[in-house]
Amino acid sequence: MGFSYPVISADSHITEPPDTYSKYIEPEWRDRAPKMVTHEEHGDMFIAEGMRPIKMGLVAAAGLAPEDIRSDGLIADMHQSGFSPQTRLADQARDGVSAEILYPTVGMMLCNHEDYDFKAACFAAYNRWIVDYCSEAPDRLLGAGQTAARTVDEAIRDLHAIKDAGLRTVMMPGVPAEADYDQAEWDPFWAEAAAMGMPVSFHILTTSMGKIRGSKLNSFLMIMRGIQDIMSLLVFGGVFERHPDLRVVCVEADAGWVPHFMYRMDHGYKRHRHHIAPNDVLAKLPSEYFAENIYVTFQDDWTAFAQADHMNWRRLMWANDFPHSDSTWPWSKDLLAEHTVTLTDEQCQAILSTNVADLYQIDTATLPVLAIS
Repeated sequence: MGFSYPVISADSHITEPPDTYSKYIEPEWRDRAPKMVTHEEHGDMFIAEGMRPIKMGLVAAAGLAPEDIRSDGLIADMHQSGFSPQTRLADQARDGVSAEILYPTVGMMLCNHEDYDFKAACFAAYNRWIVDYCSEAPDRLLGAGQTAARTVDEAIRDLHAIKDAGLRTVMMPGVPAEADYDQAEWDPFWAEAAAMGMPVSFHILTTSMGKIRGSKLNSFLMIMRGIQDIMSLLVFGGVFERHPDLRVVCVEADAGWVPHFMYRMDHGYKRHRHHIAPNDVLAKLPSEYFAENIYVTFQDDWTAFAQADHMNWRRLMWANDFPHSDSTWPWSKDLLAEHTVTLTDEQCQAILSTNVADLYQIDTATLPVLAIS
């Protein structure tokens, strides 16, 4: 089975090279900039004051057998296209992917840093770097910029700077510095994002997961709970009611859970709102806001395809997550051929191409068609 249209990954990643922050950060922050060091036992890792070291092995483990995946590793042994745009297009072609929305890796983890001034400096540096990276193929390498959400006014300025730089979305930290995202203080930001047609992204691992109970494998589920909490915060907080044109992207949290999550929100609202939150009145059911305003990305979540008719499939966007350890690269074409058989042609093209192209204003006429087998 092949696809006669460009397949676009709605969530892929870069791998920050050693000088991402030290070279691009403002001079007054250079001594504190995150830097890569080589550890005798664990290999290359980014060191940022106030955080545990960020090991680089997992961030470029695409294509490895599960038993070969390690958190330790050297950047020289990793997929070079994670930080070299010149080799990226060949890796795209191998997987049948015509273009990618690119999110950070180290920058994703820096969202959890407690020093918002430090975060703001790091994210400004990253935004400069990713613009340079994407300039190699601006129709196919489509970057996400970052804001520290230090203040609402600064986040609005960041929004404009990110848009003006040609980046396609703004990636938010899970927790802002001051008022939470559902509070009235953030309404000017949401209004501006909606007016600009700028999607706002929340990615897994950008908010604290809290204490892990039991097996460490439990953390694999906890990372999804954190971003689900942000989605319901925005829905129940009336953000989408006040800003109906706002588009939010729930990134890399899979999507098969969405139908039940929408049901559960509606159940809570209809059955328990009067004694829990009597003043939280919405004009529509929570599920209606989720279905209209929230896009979700997923990789090998076959339940997302199977449940497409039970959610708004116009908001579903497939991704290959290259080059991370969860990536479907280089097997995406075979996986999609198997998982999309229950979809109509219209649904399939929407989930693999049209939805992401419409959201990020991608001209598919400029993209090569690579997924024909």
